[in-house]
Amino acid sequence: MSADKQSDWGRVADDGTVYVNIPGGERSVGQYAEGTPEEALKFFTDRYDALAFEVHLLEQRIGAGKLSPEEAVSAVKSLREQVVEANAVGDLVGLAGRLDALAPLIAIQRDAKRAEKAQRTAESKAEKERIVLEAEKLAESKDWRNGANRLRDLLDQWKALPRLDKATDDTLWRRFSGARTTYTRHRKAHFAEEHERRDGARVIKERLASEAEALSTSTEWGPTAGKYRDLMRDWKAAGPAPRDIDDELWQRFRGAQDSFFGARDAADAEAEKEFAANAEAKEAILVEAEKLLPVTDLDAAKKAFRDLADRWDAAGKVPRDRMKDLEGRMRKVEQTIRSVEDDKWKQSDPEKSARADDMIGKLEAGIADEQAKLDKARSAGDDRAVKRLEESLTNKQAFLDMARRAAADFG
Repeated sequence: MSADKQSDWGRVADDGTVYVNIPGGERSVGQYAEGTPEEALKFFTDRYDALAFEVHLLEQRIGAGKLSPEEAVSAVKSLREQVVEANAVGDLVGLAGRLDALAPLIAIQRDAKRAEKAQRTAESKAEKERIVLEAEKLAESKDWRNGANRLRDLLDQWKALPRLDKATDDTLWRRFSGARTTYTRHRKAHFAEEHERRDGARVIKERLASEAEALSTSTEWGPTAGKYRDLMRDWKAAGPAPRDIDDELWQRFRGAQDSFFGARDAADAEAEKEFAANAEAKEAILVEAEKLLPVTDLDAAKKAFRDLADRWDAAGKVPRDRMKDLEGRMRKVEQTIRSVEDDKWKQSDPEKSARADDMIGKLEAGIADEQAKLDKARSAGDDRAVKRLEESLTNKQAFLDMARRAAADFG
């Protein structure tokens, strides 16, 4: 804008009064008596430029979403009032129009904020419903170790979420709070029962530890080992006692066990030395037994094996680490002889032979009957019946051949 006595947006009167052009006329904005008209115009146009700069800044802040819709409306209203009543020279109407033009943008931002708030509310509701459902599930569970910590985490999550409308928020909170109360009540009851059970287990385990200590010097290895197994079963069934007492009682119980089984193992080690000679004897018997294979004379092999089996039993116990191998080799010889005997019996089984003969008779009669039907069909020229009967006759003949081979095996 040129700083003349007369400009596009205002003028300076001879008395120094400055006017701004407005629709339908002009309006006095002040006086600048001490300066020149040019200085007067510049003074008031500078004021306009300052207002225009404020409008520009506000446009940028609103466009960038720096202000909430409510803040934007308030700022526009306040600045527009300044512009309309401003003692400045410039396009005040245009400047006010620029502020008015912000209204649609603010409306869009308000709608977006509402949609965003609605989405946040929906997400908050969904999240709170999830928290409530998980809390209610925990209230019915028996997760005493992790449940309390998890409920505290859920409470922290709840507090971090936006509030909903009062009715919905209060309803969900009552469910969540009720679930926490139920879980806490059940947890307290559980630990009260647990304390009672542990105290009962302490009494039982004190008795079991004393019994185990009384047995620790016994030399009746088999029966006493069985008693220790029974005591261990009762120990496990008793459940845990209070931790510090439980550890102390276990040390007594386990110490008595270790003392007994240590003595038994020492006695077994001594016996193992004696069993080594028995193993050598059984090795020699195995050499003779394995020479019976393969079986060529069944009766002679059976008689020889019976004698070897008697000597085997008389040889006595062997070391435990040798037992599986030696017994397995002897059992293999016995099973081989028995298998040969079973095969011979199967081949001479009169009952199976009779069944095979009966089957052959039935198949031969069936084939004769089928052949007669086939001849009749051929005479009648019934091709479909001929084809079906030929296929049936072929199948029955195949079964007859199989039956004859089976009967031959029993001959």
